[in-house]
Amino acid sequence: MRRYRLEIDNVRAHLRSLWIIIGLQGLIILALWIGWSQAPKQLRVYVPPDLRSGAVLAAEEVPPANVYAFAFYIFQQLNRWPDNGATDYGSAIFRISPYLTPRYRNDLIADMELKARRGELTYRVRGVHEVPGHGYEERRVDVLSPDVWVVWLDLDLLESVKGMTVKQTTIRYPIRVVRQAIDPESNPWGLALDGYASDGPRRLNEAELAEPGVTGATTNKESSQ
Repeated sequence: MRRYRLEIDNVRAHLRSLWIIIGLQGLIILALWIGWSQAPKQLRVYVPPDLRSGAVLAAEEVPPANVYAFAFYIFQQLNRWPDNGATDYGSAIFRISPYLTPRYRNDLIADMELKARRGELTYRVRGVHEVPGHGYEERRVDVLSPDVWVVWLDLDLLESVKGMTVKQTTIRYPIRVVRQAIDPESNPWGLALDGYASDGPRRLNEAELAEPGVTGATTNKESSQ
């Protein structure tokens, strides 16, 4: 009889240990579920354009190459007037407004209204493209903080009116870029143009065109608009 009683006690002890293990597993599962439920639903990872030498990526960290690509693409779209600047300029501002800070958007609207009053937009066609040999280099992006950059763009500006060229020059634009992750649906980059840095855009001379090095905007200022 004693033998059977000991067996029953052993079974009961074993069941208690199993319940303890089940309880611990339940607590672990609950903790994992809480951690999973509080984890971000989306993570933005910026992949550099050139991965030939590999890359170490961190969530929300923006490589300088991506900042340069963003600034060049959006700024080129802003300065693309295919038919008539009187309508194309405003359309461009409206189209890329999610990629502009409110301050810069207001500056552009004011500039558009000023040019319209001066008659500088009617039938004007405009476009910019990157100067050959003056593409992305690390020195073309100044990192002011993890959320603020200055991008130096060397661009050929071409304007014409009714087929006649009225402006053809090469300008260096210091574009200020900031992080603005407000609406990922309309702005998946999470970045925005914030106007000009330094002394603003300036025309490049022959020596600077021959040497792709980046220096600050100093003389020969010329409005990009």
